[in-house]
Amino acid sequence: MELDNDQQLANAVHDLSNLITTGQDDLFMTQFTKLHDFEKAQVYAELPSAIREVAWRIMDDETLATVFDNLEIDPEEIVSLLQEMPMQKGADILVAMFADNEADLLQAMPARTVSAYLALMPADEVKEIKQLINYDDETAGSLMATEYLAVQKSEKIKDVLVQVKKQAEEAESIIYVYVVDEAHRLIGVVSLRDLLTHPDDMTIDSITNTRVISVKAENDQKDVAQVVADYNFFSIPVTDDEDHLLGIVTVDDIVDVIDEEAVSDYSGMAAVDVSDTDDTAWHSAIKRIPWLLTLLVLGLASTALVGVFEHTIREAPILAAFITIIAGTAGNAGTQSLALAIRHFGNGQDQSGWKNLVSEFISAVVLAIIGGLVLGLVTLLWQGSNGLAIAVGLSLALSILAASLLAHLVPAALNRLNIDPAIVNGPLVATVCDWASILIYFSIATGMLSQFVGK
Repeated sequence: MELDNDQQLANAVHDLSNLITTGQDDLFMTQFTKLHDFEKAQVYAELPSAIREVAWRIMDDETLATVFDNLEIDPEEIVSLLQEMPMQKGADILVAMFADNEADLLQAMPARTVSAYLALMPADEVKEIKQLINYDDETAGSLMATEYLAVQKSEKIKDVLVQVKKQAEEAESIIYVYVVDEAHRLIGVVSLRDLLTHPDDMTIDSITNTRVISVKAENDQKDVAQVVADYNFFSIPVTDDEDHLLGIVTVDDIVDVIDEEAVSDYSGMAAVDVSDTDDTAWHSAIKRIPWLLTLLVLGLASTALVGVFEHTIREAPILAAFITIIAGTAGNAGTQSLALAIRHFGNGQDQSGWKNLVSEFISAVVLAIIGGLVLGLVTLLWQGSNGLAIAVGLSLALSILAASLLAHLVPAALNRLNIDPAIVNGPLVATVCDWASILIYFSIATGMLSQFVGK
């Protein structure tokens, strides 16, 4: 059974709920077990609370851990589902979960609740999970799982394969086997394919790839995601400063990071939180009002700026016809430049900042020349005034150039200050570009007024 859409999910929830309602617990478990792990989480979250009250009682801890490992709802909602059970049951489920997911869930709880759960867990589990909780958010340490395959370099392949079989059920990923020394320092990595295609009597160090790409626990999650994307890894080891193997970050976590960063970038560009796709219309409007009002006030400032040049417009009313096109085109150019700049920084390409700036400057010059020539030619054919055509064309060219550079330099400056450039949003940049283009336009028009007025 595949839950490809909301109706199929609703049908699955209905059918499974009926099985519990009619006392067919064994059949419920049979049908539930056939679901994909992701689908189990979907169904469990959608079951009526009265049905869940029975469901978690007939499920073992491993099944429930699978459910909670795959829930893709807000952490606060996952905590609420966990707290529907007795605290000891919840603690047992947390222990059975993958360590990184367990840490994320505990971090979403109040400190007092965390302490209560930890008090019900084995001491070794508490020690491990406390280490994970202490890592800063959005770092490799906060993402890593501690369930991985690690062996000593002197072991034979046949013995390693035995360990792989034993650990495979607990490990979050078995694509790679990590080779460590006696102090648990990372030496190298062996793929599962290499293990299966070499003689059993060979020692593991003879097939170990000692050129290991790893990340440090304190590395930013964006940098980790970039490394995984660059090398097409299924997982990447996480080490401390002495190269002790601490854990691994798997590709499923990287996908979540990429999605999270994309949401952050889109939210910044649009000045709205695009992650709340299921938000009500009222709440969505309330969240968007502050930015819209802020931009309205800034827009009024643009109007006031035009008012400063009222005498110029009075002398040549035709100038008013070009305000929107010059300001709008400059704003669009600025938004494009902003999107490219944020993309560069998001890809870790900020090391060549001057190169990117020069590239953007050249692009802006080309766009400015083309835009200026086109508008100047249209104005000449429309109004038949050389002076007006030059003033309008030159204004648009300089406005595009200024807006493009401004939109690139602002996120670049923030990046240098270690501030996420994605906080710069498109509407704000467009408004600032409006101010710049209005100043440029009317300054040039005022200076060239005698060239096209009275002719």
